[in-house]
Amino acid sequence: MNRPQATALKIAAVLWVIWGLIHMLAGVMTIAQGPSLGFAAIADAVDPTLLVAEYHPAVAGVLNQHGFNLLWIGVVTIVGAAFIWRGNMTAIWVTAMVGGLADVGYLLFVDVPGYVNFFPGTVMSLISASAILLSFWVWLPRRGTSNAPS
Repeated sequence: MNRPQATALKIAAVLWVIWGLIHMLAGVMTIAQGPSLGFAAIADAVDPTLLVAEYHPAVAGVLNQHGFNLLWIGVVTIVGAAFIWRGNMTAIWVTAMVGGLADVGYLLFVDVPGYVNFFPGTVMSLISASAILLSFWVWLPRRGTSNAPS
């Protein structure tokens, strides 16, 4: 692996760590708050007074599941970032699938309809997309070669 490729993977790894930490924090905050505050924190472009309600406990359960998913997805991308830093080609794919697919759902169902502000949500999607593009730029010419770090 040449120096620009190694640098690209290190930048991608740092981007994944940032992305993962923000998602872990969002997961903890989603679980720690009630449904009204949880929805308002996620859908931050929506007037929070419109989200205040007495939700059925099942709604809190679903929102807590979402928070748990944000938490573990953040942890997995940070672990993946450590392997990407070392040049592991498999970690590029696994991390891109976990973080990237999480962001696709976010983009389709929360960002595109306009329920969120640009920061932090859309910025996090740009960060994950940048990490994926940098990683794939390194992976594409190396496909079919050893997975050992150089």
